Amino acid sequence: MHSNSGLVVFYVQLCIVFSIIHAQPGPGQKIFLSCGDQKGGNDADGRKWEPDAKYLVNSDKTVETKAETKDSSLPSDIPYMTARIFNAETSYKFSVNGSSRIFLRLHFYPSSYPNVNISNSYFSVNAGGVTLLNNFSAATTAMALSQAYIIKEYALAPSNKNDLSLTFKPSDKYSGTFAFLNGIEVIETPEMFDDNIEMVGVSGEDSGVMVSATTASMETMYRLNVGGQFVPPTNDSAGLMRSWYDDSAYIFGASSGVTNKANTTIKDSGLTGVLAPLDVYNTARSMGPDPNINKNYNLTWVFEVDANFTYLVRLHFCDYLYQKVNQRVFTIYINNQTAADTLDIIALAGGMDQPVKKDYVVNVNGKQDNKEIWVALHPNVNVKPEFYDAALNGLEIFKLGDAKSNLAGPNPEISDLMLKQMELNNKKFAPEKSYIGAIVGGAAGGAAAFGIAAAIIFIVNKRNKKQHGDSVSWLPLYGHSHTSATTVSGKSNGSTNISSDAAANCRFFSLAEILQATKNFDESHVIGVGGFGKVYRGVIDGDTKVAIKRSNPSSEQGVNEFQTEIEMLSKLRHRHLVSLIGFCEEGNEMALVYDYMGKGTLREHLYNKNKVTLTWKQRLEICIGAARGLHYLHTGAKYTIIHRDVKTTNILLDDKWVAKVSDFGLSKTGPNMNQSHVSTVVKGSFGYLDPEYFRRQQLTEKSDVYSFGVVLFEVLCARPALNPSLPKEQVSLADYAMHCQRKGTLDEIIDPQLKGKVNPECIKKFAELAEKCLADHGTDRPSMGDVLWNLESVLQLESDPTSVNHSPAPSGSIEYDNAEQINQAKLMAMHRNTLSLGSDHDENEQSEDKPDEIFSQIVNQKGR
Repeated sequence: MHSNSGLVVFYVQLCIVFSIIHAQPGPGQKIFLSCGDQKGGNDADGRKWEPDAKYLVNSDKTVETKAETKDSSLPSDIPYMTARIFNAETSYKFSVNGSSRIFLRLHFYPSSYPNVNISNSYFSVNAGGVTLLNNFSAATTAMALSQAYIIKEYALAPSNKNDLSLTFKPSDKYSGTFAFLNGIEVIETPEMFDDNIEMVGVSGEDSGVMVSATTASMETMYRLNVGGQFVPPTNDSAGLMRSWYDDSAYIFGASSGVTNKANTTIKDSGLTGVLAPLDVYNTARSMGPDPNINKNYNLTWVFEVDANFTYLVRLHFCDYLYQKVNQRVFTIYINNQTAADTLDIIALAGGMDQPVKKDYVVNVNGKQDNKEIWVALHPNVNVKPEFYDAALNGLEIFKLGDAKSNLAGPNPEISDLMLKQMELNNKKFAPEKSYIGAIVGGAAGGAAAFGIAAAIIFIVNKRNKKQHGDSVSWLPLYGHSHTSATTVSGKSNGSTNISSDAAANCRFFSLAEILQATKNFDESHVIGVGGFGKVYRGVIDGDTKVAIKRSNPSSEQGVNEFQTEIEMLSKLRHRHLVSLIGFCEEGNEMALVYDYMGKGTLREHLYNKNKVTLTWKQRLEICIGAARGLHYLHTGAKYTIIHRDVKTTNILLDDKWVAKVSDFGLSKTGPNMNQSHVSTVVKGSFGYLDPEYFRRQQLTEKSDVYSFGVVLFEVLCARPALNPSLPKEQVSLADYAMHCQRKGTLDEIIDPQLKGKVNPECIKKFAELAEKCLADHGTDRPSMGDVLWNLESVLQLESDPTSVNHSPAPSGSIEYDNAEQINQAKLMAMHRNTLSLGSDHDENEQSEDKPDEIFSQIVNQKGR
């Protein structure tokens, strides 16, 4: 009997042990907890989240609760719609492999919850002796960053202990405070950091200081797929569930180089998948093919960080374009200090298509309010590489714990501009300016009254959201992306200066309408991406298809382009110009709503074989339509309107294949009768940019003619304006096509789909026209009216080879031979008399561009 009792006790103990083992994440395993949730469930990505109660050490000090409202930007209900409230110090306990590094992610949704005021929540978080957060306010952080939820990610160093305690403690600085949490991720990872990383920018006695990352706990600040698109957690490698964000939001200025994608197979060697997924190494951002341009600018990214910490900057490289050492050699600068003088990716990686990473450590002190990390690349001209270029595939920035094992930074400050905007939007409810100043001070240092003041702001903000509809906020990575207060507030409601005339000529959309039209900016609705932002298809008024261009909130040129587009298109109506229906400017969101162009861009039908292959007649008709639109811009207003960004992605096609010129964000009113040009900052796209305009910074309508000449060669050859994967002499289509035209070998690069199907005389005249458009000097180029006349002549020759008009194009006028063209001419004449754009009497006339650095707004040729 005694023996049987012993067996029963042993069996019960064994069951308990097995249940604990089953509940805890074993080596290499991962766990997802939905806090305050009694059932758990799957999120939108199919990941299974379980209840958190069984991991709590003292759950009697906590309360399970549910959010009262759901923000439209939440990726899923789980884990954000349930929360656990901590009224006293409470811990979770996990069994872990002490020799493994731990990825720990904390999810916070500072919404309204029953019986608590979320603005009174201040707390600290400690994990295994490392302070992750201190006096943290999720409500203040979310408000300052204009986002609905916060994700904090940490990489905890191996502790040699087989358990991990995660402790939440309400702040003792104020009464009535509490902690809260919505979700936890615990993922064991292989070690992916190194010993002996040299500190950048250290000189004198401290030079050569080395930092060991293997023993350091870190906070992930930024993780970017440079030159590529967002990589969601479900597409990350090694099951690490990391998010890799688009880098374009962090590029300094508009000198963003060009992006490209590998057409070879990237080699997966050992830790490659752990360091980054192959999707990251498959794309890159480089400076572009023009060595003269590349010598005069740095390809630069800027990141805001917490001061008085040390940071590990990890750069990911993979060269899939070049094969030999010394073909591309460049210098890396971090905070204006040389991190690497002669970096050669091929030499570093040991060959082509081979991923490799480089780590650098930099200290960001608090001197002169220093809170940024600058990463810049520049060709090393001293070693005379074959190509003056630089490239990057991926970038990560990690904050390292200090000597006290502390990773906690201050709560972000709510900018004065943002608070001022809140006052404007909520005059009846917003606190006085002096009181708001106290709030900001409380957020930074902990003023005793901050909890109450923040609660007032939260209520005001919430009331405003109810009035205008739920807002989608930009989701910074781990609470640190897009954290520049100037950038965020600069995009806030009221920051633009839309004239009353422009506003009256187009419709205002609320953010709620935009969200409904795009299904909360669903990624499946994206139909294009450019420097201004993403373009989504949408439906308004029940069944009207539209295209909605959403502004990138970190683009310094976004507000100017947004305003210019509205001012221009609200006053222009033409069959061959895209129609602006309306705009939205609310909170931190700016969006433009256009007619939906069912056939997409011209470029898609030239390169993308999944699209319909255009016949020669269709190509001519599309070119003629675009030329009519540009001719109207140049002649249909009191002053010439220069587009400044003519390219195949800005020529759109409707369901009937009618071409329309789009994207007027860079457009400029041209010179008056007493001027020959406009002196202005160089703006445009690589591959299409007028070299004379680039050299002299003097803009004329002939700059559009040059860009259109590149478009004509694109249509003829069906290849991009720039293709870095081709031999050096063939990279630029304009240069190579002109070379072939002069040698008489142009037929070798013509689109194979056209060969043998087109009248050779048509090809000859079309190519001669393109050649004239690309003349070095603007005075030698034809006007858009001449271009249009010649294109119509080519079309007539194609349709009836015996009836071609061989007379020269008329100067300053065009003879129209059908009713449609006559109506267009009448419309032009009407606009000459009624269009106020550029008029001396226009009270809303736009000012000239402010002086700026040359190259400051040259944009990626792939599209805006």
